[in-house]
Amino acid sequence: MHSSSSINDQLIMQCEQLEQLFITLQHRGYQVIGPTVRNEAIVYDTLTSTASLPRGYTDEQDGGSYRLKQRHDDAFFGYAVGPHSWKQFLHPPIIRLWRAQRDGHSIHIVEEDHITPKYAFIGVRSCELHAIAIQDRVFLQDAHVDPIYQERRKDLFIVAVNCGQAGGTCFCTSMQTGPRATFGYDLALTEIIDAYKHFFVVQVGSELGADVMCALDCRQARADELAQAEQVVEHTAQSMGRQMATSPHDLKDLLARNLEHPRWNDVAQRCLSCTNCTMVCPTCFCTTVEDATDLAGKETERVRKWDSCFNVDFSYLYGGSVRASPKARYRQWMTHKLSTWYDQFGSSGCVGCGRCITWCPVAIDITEEVRAIYESEQKEL
Repeated sequence: MHSSSSINDQLIMQCEQLEQLFITLQHRGYQVIGPTVRNEAIVYDTLTSTASLPRGYTDEQDGGSYRLKQRHDDAFFGYAVGPHSWKQFLHPPIIRLWRAQRDGHSIHIVEEDHITPKYAFIGVRSCELHAIAIQDRVFLQDAHVDPIYQERRKDLFIVAVNCGQAGGTCFCTSMQTGPRATFGYDLALTEIIDAYKHFFVVQVGSELGADVMCALDCRQARADELAQAEQVVEHTAQSMGRQMATSPHDLKDLLARNLEHPRWNDVAQRCLSCTNCTMVCPTCFCTTVEDATDLAGKETERVRKWDSCFNVDFSYLYGGSVRASPKARYRQWMTHKLSTWYDQFGSSGCVGCGRCITWCPVAIDITEEVRAIYESEQKEL
């Protein structure tokens, strides 16, 4: 066994030791969640071993297009991101808040016991770490803490992966959120594959991560191995599929100046208001609550569900919806995500994962919409 590890240590883990990492986490009581192939996509689900990982698979992504294909090697993490984000485990898409039962003339409130497993996330990308940090600010760093999110988040163990390739719709470098994991992880892996070797460079990010690595017989990384890991990340950074026209901070003012830009009419003619972009987004957090009573009138419950600002009833007030048109709803989503999120939470709400582009049925591209507004403004200067 490796006698000791410390924060910021960089170790070499062989492929067969990845299975030992799974076993170690499971023995510590973690439910391991990670990527796997299902329904022709790479999704996140409970894993029992490394055999469930999408080894040898990659994805091709473009506007409104996602295709799974075989790689020419046996990479465990040789893909970008799929339709799922980690928020489904920390901020569930549907959850019962409470229920009430009638017993004669009495009503009893039954509190929900939201017992959750200790999660270990495997394969979290840098953009997704930033997304989790954004949701932490939304749900934990305010006067009103979400107890469900807090319970699911508190014992989370994160194994990040530095991206070995960029997806066709990725633009994390534009949003300054990747492709290298720089915070928020317990362990960060960089997968190295060459003609002779297949291994991981592991950076320890926490005391808990260091403690877990003590169960694996891992040596310190050599300078040439660290250089290989650096090259992997640098190559990914240079091969982004998309790019924003301007910096995240400049986007805030750009959109604030152009709330009546004619481009909003153009995108409204294409938008289906299907809500796909908000459902796959790793930072969108809007919800609604629904109350339901059984036919006998003896039991009722309140359920919280994900909602979307693209739904016409989302902004409903007495007398009608505040944002009745697709134009108003798309403008609200994009300006909130890229501009007014700064006023609300102190950062952009976009992490550049590209999911909203890939999973839009009509291939609306947020980077293209920004570019159109930016370039028209530049022509007027």
